[in-house]
Amino acid sequence: MKSHAVNAALAAAALLSAAGCGMREPDYDACGQINATEVIVSAESSGRIIRFSVTEGDRLKAGECAGQIDSVQTWLQKEELLSRKKSAEVKLVDIECQTRAQYARLENLRNELKRSRDLLEKDAGTQKQVDDLESEISVLEGQIAAAEQNYSQNNESVRAEMATLDVQIAQAGDKLRKCRIIAPVSGTVLEKYAEEGESVTSGRQLFKIADMDNLYVKAYFSSARLADLHVGNTVKVIPDDGTAKPAEYEGRVTWISDEAEFTPKNIQTRDERADLVYAVKVAVRNDGGLRLGMYAYVVI
Repeated sequence: MKSHAVNAALAAAALLSAAGCGMREPDYDACGQINATEVIVSAESSGRIIRFSVTEGDRLKAGECAGQIDSVQTWLQKEELLSRKKSAEVKLVDIECQTRAQYARLENLRNELKRSRDLLEKDAGTQKQVDDLESEISVLEGQIAAAEQNYSQNNESVRAEMATLDVQIAQAGDKLRKCRIIAPVSGTVLEKYAEEGESVTSGRQLFKIADMDNLYVKAYFSSARLADLHVGNTVKVIPDDGTAKPAEYEGRVTWISDEAEFTPKNIQTRDERADLVYAVKVAVRNDGGLRLGMYAYVVI
């Protein structure tokens, strides 16, 4: 209750100040405050902040690196995993190379068998020679098949080991990326909660950033005024900046509440008899003249 009274007093003081400066209250449909979409950036890993030079008021681009958390141990872990993967890769067997000599011998035996059969048809050879060669070929084919199966099983085991290492390497890489403090959106740093040299844990708030180029007014309309308003409509936004002729901005309605609420204590409405109002968000492009918390009038 006390905070509501203070807000109401501040709102009244702002309006009286504007009147004292010669500003005439515009014919408005709703009144609200200028806000921005704020994002609080938190640490994604634990460790000591080794670089964090941003200050309040700095402008950052989305994806820009704002600082760095100590990542030496994670980097060493990734290097160890890469080394283990190389060691595992050496265990892979080149099956074709390993069985090349056996296949060459098999080819020779098959040629011998063909000659022996030709000689047998001409009564120049014996059946025993043919049978011996057929038996030798059969044994060799079995040996080759067994060797290939053994090599294949070995390679499958090595590849499974390498796949596990690849997952662990990717996890280490992800941890390394999370050691970088990245701005998730383009905007202005509003508050900074940590300093370079501090040790932080994952989830610790580091700074708050907001897009100061694209702001919005959260205004409150009575049900009578809401009838003429729809999402996507263009409206006029007039900031209460204390000047006699404040600038006018074009705004666009982006959201209209489905439920009515009691009029906030620090907000004036066109119809003072209206106890229930509907919250509406109006997006407005900032040219540098708008400030967070500034009161603004909305005209349909």
